[in-house]
Amino acid sequence: MSGIYLARTNQKLNFSRIHLECLKSAQTDSSWNKHAKIESFNESVLFHLAATYDAFLREIAEYYRVDTEQLSGYRSLAANIEAIGVEGPELKRLSMLEADADNWLHKLLSAYEACWHGADNLQPKATASSVSEIHVVQINPDHAEDAQLIEEYEQWFSELSGLIASLRESMQEW
Repeated sequence: MSGIYLARTNQKLNFSRIHLECLKSAQTDSSWNKHAKIESFNESVLFHLAATYDAFLREIAEYYRVDTEQLSGYRSLAANIEAIGVEGPELKRLSMLEADADNWLHKLLSAYEACWHGADNLQPKATASSVSEIHVVQINPDHAEDAQLIEEYEQWFSELSGLIASLRESMQEW
């Protein structure tokens, strides 16, 4: 096993941190395109956090020697691992995190998905949404909630880093 996705996960995690720092710096920017920079970094932080999660799913697939090229999210990973007759304990934890609408991972993935939809195409949701998801779909935001947004992104970054470290440790025990 080459460990290419372990390196990719670490790289994407680092990119997330860098873009989060750029987002914080953009808050104090006084240039004419300050708000465009903020919006750009909002989406790039979400992109890199989601890409980190995707790379980590592929890292898990690589660990279990499952085809990483055909992987398309958690459900695909779970189906592929089940197909080879292996029970990956980390899959249960990921399933719980993705399924819980009040959980940070579910909110992160929902906020990232919202980047791909226009505000007029979104259906009202009955579940609680994150500050990020709301912010991403606004047309002309006033950036009043930017401090909360950055705090939420920092929490997601911290949670994702901790999750990766924890699951890597448990995979090494097997």
